[in-house]
Amino acid sequence: MAVGLRFKFNGGTEEQYDTLHSALGVEEDPPDGLILHSSGPVDGGWGIIDFWESRDHFDRFMESRLGPTLQELGDRAFPGQPDLKEFPVHHILKP
Repeated sequence: MAVGLRFKFNGGTEEQYDTLHSALGVEEDPPDGLILHSSGPVDGGWGIIDFWESRDHFDRFMESRLGPTLQELGDRAFPGQPDLKEFPVHHILKP
C-alpha cells in the first residue's frame, strides 16, 4: 500500500534542502519506490511531502542513501530530527 510521509524540519532552510537534494542525486538516480516528492517553506522551517509505494521502500532509501548522506553533510543539512507524519494513501492522480 502506498504511503504519504510529511516531514517538517523546524529551522530548516532552502539552502539546507538544496544541499541535501543535490548530494542525494535523486534527479539523476531516483530511489526505487518513490512516487512523488515535493518541498517548500513552512511556518518555522522547511517541509517535505513524499509519496512512496510502501513504507519499506522509504526505509530502504533511508538506510542506503538518505541516512549516510545526512551524516556526511552534518550541519550543512537540516538541524535535528524532523516532525514526521505518515498516512495511508487511498488514491494518487498522475495527470
